[in-house]
Formats: sequence, structure tokens, C-alpha cells
Amino acid sequence: MLQELIVAEPLMPAVLSLEEAAGDYARASKSASTRRAYQIDAADFMAWCRRHGLEPLPASVSTVAAYLAGLAKAGLKASTITRRCAGIRYMHRMAGHKPPTNSEAIKAVLSGIKRSIGTAVTRKAPATAEAIRAVLEEMPSDLGGLRDRALLLLGFAGALRRSELVALDVADLEEGPEGMHVHIRRSKPDQEGAGDFVSIPHGSRLRPVAAIKAWLEAAGITEGPISSGRSGRAV
Repeated sequence: MLQELIVAEPLMPAVLSLEEAAGDYARASKSASTRRAYQIDAADFMAWCRRHGLEPLPASVSTVAAYLAGLAKAGLKASTITRRCAGIRYMHRMAGHKPPTNSEAIKAVLSGIKRSIGTAVTRKAPATAEAIRAVLEEMPSDLGGLRDRALLLLGFAGALRRSELVALDVADLEEGPEGMHVHIRRSKPDQEGAGDFVSIPHGSRLRPVAAIKAWLEAAGITEGPISSGRSGRAV
């Protein structure tokens, strides 16, 4: 028995370390912004449960259904209510409980809410070549203007997100006869980090490739982030 204790005792710190690592991996399954949103939604649900004397964790199906119905009555959008439901689901899973949101009853409540209050999304008008040209005409011809022009045209030509643009390095750009290949190392839809390539044509009017080359040359950028100048700081 004593020998077993002597052998087993050193394993305890290692087991605890693995448990901590498992928690880190579990949290890494969602982006930091998503986790923050879920925490806010879960906190709202828990506060509602406290006001009504109900148990939030684990919550019953009837408790969650009443909460979602209350959100709909309060005038929240269907998309917000759906996200609150996802926050409750995440909260239960992280605590090791079976999410009540998986029940058919909750699915029926959500479906009824969407049918009753609608799920229409207000979309922003897409940028057009004419609108881009109008913006370019107002840009100064200094170094900052060259940078803004290059990033605007690259983002427009490649339909890139702002986060994807600022993450680009010189090594991510490869010029070819047809234009430029841009390596997107990671984006919001690509949470696994598989990466993707976007082809940017030379263009005859907006000429995004020429704009990028002009900016990099003027700023003296040969490596590192494409949005930084000679000093290594963003212009």
C-alpha cells in the first residue's frame, strides 16, 4: 500500500496540469469574442433566474422557455434571443450539464419566436466601384493616403475583412502574371486556421495590385505587416 502511494503521489501534479490544459483547449474551441458574448448572455440569464427565484444551473426546460418568451415580449430581436439561447447552452456544457436548450420544447419555442417577430436582417449597402472611386478622390497623396488607398483597394478587390487586412504580412503576397495571390492565414469563418488564398486581379480602373506595390515601395516595407511604415509602426 505504501509503495502504491509513493508511486501515485508524483502523478497528481501532472494530472492537475492535464486538467488545466483540457480546460484551455475547451475554451480555445470558441474565439475570445464569442466567449465574451456567451458570458454576457449567461449572466443575463442567471440574473433573470435570481429575480424569479429559479435555478440557472442546471436550468429546467420550463425555466429556459419562460426566459426566452420574456425576451420576445420585451421586444428583443430573434437573432439576439437565439444568441442568448446559445449562451445558456455553452454555460451548461462547460459546467458538465446536459443543456436544456437541446430539448424539442425549446426548439419549438425558438421557432415560434422567429415566426412571430421575424428574422429579417438589416443589411448595409455594398460598396461599389463608383463609391470606392469617390472615396479615393478624397484621399491625400501623402504616405498615409497611399496606405489607405492600398488597403481599401485590396480589401475591396478581395472582399477581405478588416481583421484579415491588418493581419497580412509581405510574405502573404505573391505577385503573378494575372495579378496577386494573397494568403489569408486565418479569418473569422476559419477558426481552425487552415488558411485560404485570394486572387487579386491587376484591374484596369481601380488597379489594386499597383496600389499595394506603390505603398510598399514608398513606405520601404520589405517584410512584416503591410500596414506598417519604415519605423515598424502603422502610419
